[in-house]
Amino acid sequence: MKSGIHPEFTEATITCACGSVMKVNSVRKEMHVNACSVCHPFYTGRNALVDAKGRVEQFRKRYAKK
Repeated sequence: MKSGIHPEFTEATITCACGSVMKVNSVRKEMHVNACSVCHPFYTGRNALVDAKGRVEQFRKRYAKK
């Protein structure tokens, strides 16, 4: 590797919107993210999507042939 051209690799702090804080190694000092392994639905198993109950029925009612 050439010397003097690579960024400094140090410990960084990642802060999630849910409030969890993680320490990792990165070239940036701190980062803010919207989802992490603590709150993301893929990891938690909870569905965080907006309830879509009745959406299909509303669509069919709106575009039904009269």
